Order: sequence, then structure tokens, then C-alpha cells
Amino acid sequence: MIEIQKYFEKLVDLSQNDWEIFSSKLIERNFSKNSIIIKLGQKENYLSFIEKGVIRFSIPHEFNDITFDFGFTGDFISAYQYFLSQQPCTYQIEAISETTLWSVSFADLQEIYNTTTIGNTIGRLASEGLFIKKSNREISFLTQSAEERYLSLIENDAHLLQSIPLKYLASYIGITPQALSRIRKRIS
Repeated sequence: MIEIQKYFEKLVDLSQNDWEIFSSKLIERNFSKNSIIIKLGQKENYLSFIEKGVIRFSIPHEFNDITFDFGFTGDFISAYQYFLSQQPCTYQIEAISETTLWSVSFADLQEIYNTTTIGNTIGRLASEGLFIKKSNREISFLTQSAEERYLSLIENDAHLLQSIPLKYLASYIGITPQALSRIRKRIS
């Protein structure tokens, strides 16, 4: 829980009282490698902070899943549109390594918004971070080639890429594993 406290203390002046209220609502959730965090069709009940681990967002298909996002240590994650709407999720979230999440439920987050002086700021910062990540991803698909998206990943998250299977990485940048192998061979 110390990592989430450090995250917020970098961004806002967090009083001890606000932290105590917020932290009292956090639930520690642990997932083993390759376990499903949110199943297709399940409601998203949590906004979560990854204390450790790597997660994958994917759309399951019969022959190969489509990976469209990852979450790493220090990120907030959620099937956010389904968290807000409380509707069934149209994709799944999977832990691709041993993962520890600190999660707050939808109802508890509403209570935090109403009972703390900093709650709305915390919620806004978490949602802004999720929005920026999503927007950057969309823009990369509109303006970059697959090779440029791969090079950007190497530049920004090279140490994290070692924990992601190549088939997920290829799907994430919108190409086949074979095409990714050709790109990797060309740039090495």
C-alpha cells in the first residue's frame, strides 16, 4: 500500500485524515500468472493500482486474442468505461505475471469523493491518467507504423517488455508475431 501512497503524495498534498479514509477502502487483491482479473461479460467493480505485476487487456477470439493494452507496476487500471457505467465488460483483463492490486470499489470511491477534501482530485487524476494513456494509444495507431509503435515501446518501456510474450506484443501493435520477428531482426 506504500506505493499507492507515494504515487498520490507526488501529485497532491494528502492529509493524514484523507489518506486514512482512502486507505481504509483499499482492498489488496493478488493474482497468479495467467489468471483472469475481469472476465468477458463481468461487471468491473474496481479501480485498481498495480503495486507489482503486468496485466493485459484483450478481446478473446476463437483462434487468437486481440491485445489492446497493458498495465504495469505503478499504473492505475480498470475496464474504466464499464466501471463508470456498471455494465458488463466486452473484454477481459488478465494478469500475465504475479500481480498485486490495491483496489477501491465503485461504491467506496463515491464515498471517498463525498467524505474527503482530496477525494475528487484523486479520482480526477486517476481518470485523467487512464484517458491520456488511451488517447496516446489511439493517436499512435493513426500516425505511426507498426515499426514506429514497436520502437516507441522499446524507448519508453524496454525493461517491461521482457515480461510480455511476443504474441501479445505483436497483437498490441497490430501485427502478426511473424511480422514482429521481421521488425526485430531488421532493427537489431
